[in-house]
Amino acid sequence: MASRIDTGLSTATKLPAEPSLTSRNQSTKSSTPSTQSPTKAPQKKHNHASAIHKVAKVSPLSYDAPVVPSFFGFQNLMALMLIVSNLRLMIENSRKYGFRICLSCHEISREDLVLGSILYFSVPFHLLVAYIIELVAAQQAKSSLARLQTRPNGNGHVKSTHEAQQKTFQVTWYIIAFAHAVNATLNLAISTWCVYYHIFHPAIGAAVELHATITWLKVCSYAFANRDLRHALLYPELDAGLPDLYASCPYPENITLGNLCYFWWAPTLVYQPVYPRTSRIRRTYVIKRAGELVGLSVVIWLVIVQYASPLLHNSMEHMHKMDMISIMERVLKLSTISLFCWLCGFYALFHSFLNLLAEVMRFADREFYSDWWNVSTVREYWTSWNKPVYAFMKRHIYSPLVGRGVSPRMAQLLTFIFSGVLHELLIGIPTHNIIGAAFAAMIGQVPFILITDPFGKSSSYAYRVTGNAMFWLFFCIFGQPIAAMVYFFSWQKQYGQWKDK
Repeated sequence: MASRIDTGLSTATKLPAEPSLTSRNQSTKSSTPSTQSPTKAPQKKHNHASAIHKVAKVSPLSYDAPVVPSFFGFQNLMALMLIVSNLRLMIENSRKYGFRICLSCHEISREDLVLGSILYFSVPFHLLVAYIIELVAAQQAKSSLARLQTRPNGNGHVKSTHEAQQKTFQVTWYIIAFAHAVNATLNLAISTWCVYYHIFHPAIGAAVELHATITWLKVCSYAFANRDLRHALLYPELDAGLPDLYASCPYPENITLGNLCYFWWAPTLVYQPVYPRTSRIRRTYVIKRAGELVGLSVVIWLVIVQYASPLLHNSMEHMHKMDMISIMERVLKLSTISLFCWLCGFYALFHSFLNLLAEVMRFADREFYSDWWNVSTVREYWTSWNKPVYAFMKRHIYSPLVGRGVSPRMAQLLTFIFSGVLHELLIGIPTHNIIGAAFAAMIGQVPFILITDPFGKSSSYAYRVTGNAMFWLFFCIFGQPIAAMVYFFSWQKQYGQWKDK
C-alpha cells in the first residue's frame, strides 16, 4: 500500500505542469508586439516582520522620562472623585439628619451686621491718614532737597550740610514712623476690640478682622517703601539704584490719592509706585472668574452646613470624654470634607477672586501662587501657596532682619512668630477663643520644616515623592481637621450647647 502511494506520487511529479493563464496569454500574444509594461511582483499589504521596538524607551510615569506627560486626565479624575465621594457623604448625612440647608436659619443678629458694616467701611479711613502723613513727609523732603541744592559747594559746607540733612532726615523719619505706627495700630486695635467684644457671629467678625489686617499690612508697606524712596531722593549717591520700573513715577510724584487708591484695591500687599499693567480689561474673563467665585462659595457653604457641621457636633461627646480612638476616627472622617473645602477655597480666593480683581485693576503680575501641590518640603509650601503674603514677609520682615545682621534661621523663626500672631488674630478673635492653637500650629511648622528639608534637597525622585506625601499627611490629613475640631469644641464650650457641661 505504501509502495503504491509512493509510485503514484512519483508519477504525479513527472507529469507536465498545466500552463497557467499568464503563460497561455503570453504564448498567444507572442506573435504580436506588446504595448503593456512588464508585470510587477505582488505587493504585500502587511509586513509581519517590521521592527516595532527600535530604540530604548521609558514609561511615561517613570521619573527618568525625557518628557513629563500632562496629568490633565488625572486632575479631572481626582476632581470627580472628590465631588462624588463628598456628594455621597452629604446624601448619607441628609438621610440621617435631614436636609439642613436653610437660608433664613442663621444666627446673624442685626447688631452684628450694623457694627460689622461700620467697621468694614471705616477701615479705609486709615489709608487716607497714611496718605496725609506721607504728603507732609514729601513736602518736607522737597524743601530739604531745595535747601541742599542752594548751599555752597565747598567741601566743608558739603560735609556739614550732609550731616545736618542726615540728622534732619532721621528725626523726620522717627516722627513719620511714629505717626504711621499710631495710625496702623489704631486701625487693627479698634477692629480687634470691637470684633472680640461686640460682634458675636464668627463669619462677620472674620470678614472685619481680615479686612483690618490686610489694610494694616498695606499701611505698613506704604510707609516702609516711601521711607526708602524718600531716602533715595535726598541721598542719591548712597542709594544702590531704584528699579527702572519706577522711572515713570518718581518720588514724590507717587504721593497722590489716586496712586494710593490703586494700591488699596490692587491684589498685592507690597507697595510700589508703579506696577506692570495690562492693556485692557477682558469682560469674558471677568464673567468667568466671577461665576467661579460665586459657584465655589455656594458649594463650600452647602458642604459645611450639610456635612461638616453635623460631624463636628457629633464629635463633641468624644472630645469631652477624650476618647482618642473615636477622635481619630472623626479626624479621618473630617479630613476628606476639610480637604475638599480647602481646595475649593484656595481656587476661589487665589485664582478666581484675585485674578478677577487683577483683571479689573489691569494688574499684570498674577503669580498669586505657584505649584505648591508638588512641594517636597513644608518650607517650599509656605513660599509658594500664598505669594502676596510671602512677598510681604520677605520684603518687610525677613530681608530687613538679615540685612541688620540677624542670622537667616533666626530671621525665619521671627517671621514665623509674626505670622503665627496674625493667624491667631484672624482665627482666635472672630471665634472669641484666644487659646493659642493657631499660633502653636504656625510655630509647629518649624520642626516639620527641619524634618522635610532633606527630602527637598535630595536629587532622588523617590525622596521628593516621599517628602510630598509627608507634606499632605502633616498638613491636610491631620492639621486642618484637628484645628477645626479644637476651635469648634472651644466655641461650643463657651457659647454653644456644651456651655454648662
